[in-house]
Amino acid sequence: MCMKILITGGSGYVGAMLVDRFVSRDDVEKVMIVDKDALPESLKTHINKDKIEFLQANVADIVWQDPAALFGPEVVIHTAWHIREMYANKNLQYVWNVNGSESVFDFAFNFPSVKKIIHFSSIACYGAYSDNTPDRFFTEDDGLRPMDFLYSEEKRLVEISLIEKYKQAKTRGVNGHLLHVPQVVIIRPASITGPQAFKVKKGINLQSFITSFMPFIPVTPHWLRQFVHEKDIVSITELFCLKKDMPEVEIINACPPGSPILGVDIAKIVGKKPLTLYPWMVRVLFFFGRHLTWGHIPTSKGGWKSYSYPIPVDGSKVTKLYGFSYKFTSLEAFIDARK
Repeated sequence: MCMKILITGGSGYVGAMLVDRFVSRDDVEKVMIVDKDALPESLKTHINKDKIEFLQANVADIVWQDPAALFGPEVVIHTAWHIREMYANKNLQYVWNVNGSESVFDFAFNFPSVKKIIHFSSIACYGAYSDNTPDRFFTEDDGLRPMDFLYSEEKRLVEISLIEKYKQAKTRGVNGHLLHVPQVVIIRPASITGPQAFKVKKGINLQSFITSFMPFIPVTPHWLRQFVHEKDIVSITELFCLKKDMPEVEIINACPPGSPILGVDIAKIVGKKPLTLYPWMVRVLFFFGRHLTWGHIPTSKGGWKSYSYPIPVDGSKVTKLYGFSYKFTSLEAFIDARK
């Protein structure tokens, strides 16, 4: 049976790749996109083939829910997210990200056509703390920790909200009968990258800014990065979208096996010299970078911790339980993005 899939943020980096993958499948009847931004040129040909239904709307505005209900999706994939911190306008960002996510979750748990919701979170939810070490890898069983880094904190709050709404749906009933509750999948990816990353990401990306424009690569003593290739992310999402036999709630880290990439490794790859900085120095640079550029360089409050303290994660669960094989290591993903 052909399925219908709703993808929020389908005009964005990850969302557009998911749309492109699913519309190519014969067992997918149609994909509905809800996005506040216009449809990218790369997807407009699919509209002409009647494989896409596009609704330009912010998920925080519930105007999209009635058309989505008429569409009747079996799967909801939530990728919509405003990543860049809004300078001096955090309240609006909270509405877009947290309230918008809750609107998507409410839709999924209240419309009977929905059988599964897949939410994109982040390994940032584990928290970049000074007691993190490069050899202590976080697993899905580790708790999420609060941060003053807005991206991390909003992702954490949204995960908590999703699990709470799932629990509420499990206990809610009509005339004594439990309602159908969709399966919940939470994907916590490492830094997603690949050939499309620098083509479609909007605004200044801190990683590309540092590697492309700075004469050296600033490196803190314990800083490291793990990258997951965009093709692997699409394949993992496809796996869980189509998977029938799985728990009611599944949480997975999306990160390939192998050693993380150290700052000195990145410097070597991009052909620049590493410059050792200490966390207090990074904190000062982030402060002035944020305020002197009015947030145009993404150096948000608390973001310096993610550049100073490691968050290494173990992404082997998806392999052990579901047989998924990553095609790219962290190093290969980073190198492929620069081709």
